[in-house]
Amino acid sequence: MADHVISPPEVALPAPFEHSRRQLEALLEVSEAIAQQRDLPALFHDLAERLHSVVEFDFLTLVLHDPVRNVMRLHILESRLDSHHSKPTGSETPMEGHPSGWVWQTQQPFVVTDIHEDDRYPEFMSRLREVNVRSLAILPLTTAQRRLGAMGFGHMVAQGITAAGLQFMQRVASQVAVAVDNALNYEASQAYQLQLARERDRLRVLLEINNVLVNSRELPELFRGIVSTLQRVIHHDYTSLALLDRVTGLLKIYALDFPGRQNIFKQEITIPREDSPAGHAITSGEPLIASGAELDRYSSEVVRKLRDEGLQAVCCIPLINHGRTFGTLNLASRRLDAFTREDIELLQPVGAQIAIAVENALAFKEIDALKDKLAEEKLYLEEEIRTEFNFEEIIGDSASLKRALAQVELVAPAGTAVLVLGDTGTGKELIARAIHNLSPRRERTFVKVNCAAIPGGLLESELFGHERGAFTGAISQKIGRFELADGGTLFLDEVGDIPLELQPKLLRVLQEQEFERLGSNRTQRVDVRIVAATHQDLSKLVAERAFRSDLYYRLNVFPIHVPALHERPEDVPLLVRYFVQKFSRRLNKTVEYVPTEAMDALSKYGWPGNIRELENLIERAVLLSPGRELRVPVSELKAVSDGAMDGAPSLSFAGGAAADSIATLEDADRQHILRALRKTEWRIAGPKGAAALLGMKRTTLQARMRKLDIRRPV
Repeated sequence: MADHVISPPEVALPAPFEHSRRQLEALLEVSEAIAQQRDLPALFHDLAERLHSVVEFDFLTLVLHDPVRNVMRLHILESRLDSHHSKPTGSETPMEGHPSGWVWQTQQPFVVTDIHEDDRYPEFMSRLREVNVRSLAILPLTTAQRRLGAMGFGHMVAQGITAAGLQFMQRVASQVAVAVDNALNYEASQAYQLQLARERDRLRVLLEINNVLVNSRELPELFRGIVSTLQRVIHHDYTSLALLDRVTGLLKIYALDFPGRQNIFKQEITIPREDSPAGHAITSGEPLIASGAELDRYSSEVVRKLRDEGLQAVCCIPLINHGRTFGTLNLASRRLDAFTREDIELLQPVGAQIAIAVENALAFKEIDALKDKLAEEKLYLEEEIRTEFNFEEIIGDSASLKRALAQVELVAPAGTAVLVLGDTGTGKELIARAIHNLSPRRERTFVKVNCAAIPGGLLESELFGHERGAFTGAISQKIGRFELADGGTLFLDEVGDIPLELQPKLLRVLQEQEFERLGSNRTQRVDVRIVAATHQDLSKLVAERAFRSDLYYRLNVFPIHVPALHERPEDVPLLVRYFVQKFSRRLNKTVEYVPTEAMDALSKYGWPGNIRELENLIERAVLLSPGRELRVPVSELKAVSDGAMDGAPSLSFAGGAAADSIATLEDADRQHILRALRKTEWRIAGPKGAAALLGMKRTTLQARMRKLDIRRPV
């Protein structure tokens, strides 16, 4: 037989005891709520529900003291009042003139049995009458450690506050004070933890950015490290660096990251400063956040394309170093509210680090460019030192030479473009050097380019330089002659041989002083004076459409004609003596004088090869002279002048009977080269080649052969 559990009979308690039991249960439930809740709004809501089942009230409020602002802030727990006339949650009241402030200060309850009969705090009482409140009590909320505020409850009937109810609510208030204190401490600890987390994230970002900056010198590598770090802490879809060009005042987007849509932008974008958010951030020196319709005020190409791609917000952080704002770090997002003030606080120290790193990267880039330029200049100058100049200074006393030198002296300080005209071997390069040495640019480099000696396909690279990979074989960056001559003088020898397709680019750099290297879209600016030289008739080439007229006019600002040697025969003795002294020292010879008959023969010879031919002949004569007397191979001059080679037209002596043959100088030049080629068995280069025999560079001789249509017989 199963055992039966007999429950004790329920005993009905008297009404006062039953009420006390419910109050005790409510206090226990309040304690449970205190133990379970850490969030103030949730705690307030839970307390209101539990207390309403035990105590009758039409509203229940908490008014907490704000120690920072010294005001009382209202929190409504439960209310049946007209919300249109009552104060909203979160409203603030001053300490003075309000009963909750009095309760907090005095730690005494404030009880009103009938508002219509109470004249304390008239403004407060008037507002309560508007919402039909008749009685209320405000009790202090205090723990052993601090005073927190006050708890108020009330009724829409008079005499609604009883002694028993007040006593119970005081006990509730003491527990609520503990709960509120715990919740406030929890909020404070959470806020502190959040602050610590933000500070930790900020320091971590700064450390990671610092590691990137320490390990990266190149701007692209530096930018990739910045993007990788920032993407982990701030949500954004686009990143870029905008740097201010101090020369043009424009903004250049040097680096850009837009995953999935990278190809919508060019490698390097230049935009007006005033048309972009970055420009405004640079002007103000303050961070800028623009979103939505604000972005449509900016007309820059970058903003327009970002808007087309759905980006809604942009954040620009100024890059400032030594008090100078020179760019911005830019972030953009497809979310309208992507960037906050906390993000700004994080990004500002990042921007300060990036500013130092970017300036260092640009400085390193400039230093590397200067090192490359100095290296190129060193190689060029070493090549110049190794070059065998035709003569070391201008020798002569003839009127025609003096006229040319007077023009050099006149134009040198002006900085004007000069076109030096004259036959091959007359010393056009020496005139160009004299112009440079007499100009304010003499402390900078004099750079020469023989346009006839460089194939047309390589001349553009030689003049303007190229980037690595610009064409097959471009394994490294090359600085062009224009960059090398920046601040100095560029001598374009044989300018008439520049290919027609290259002439527009040359014209642009002459007019604008700017160009782009091959394979680059970055504009280089230079300050270069141009001195050009040619033995050709450029006006004839213009008429034949083999040379651009606008380039011709740009080069022919100040023409100087260098007289051929046959135009100044009185200078031949001076040149002969100069070359005899020069080669005697160099070849360790003791030649001291020139026989009269030899000097007469030299003075009467027509010199189709001009000074270069004379120099070459004297060097050979010094080498063949065993004593102090110069032995000149006069028979060679007579043989050439008599037209002994293959029926060649005779070469005149200056002032001789055969002067009419000067009109066929080009034919004479052709025969002179043919004679040298036959003598060297058509060997052009090398110490025993025709170029050395004629005193020419190999490339110059080849150019002359092409012009004169000289070909080796089959």
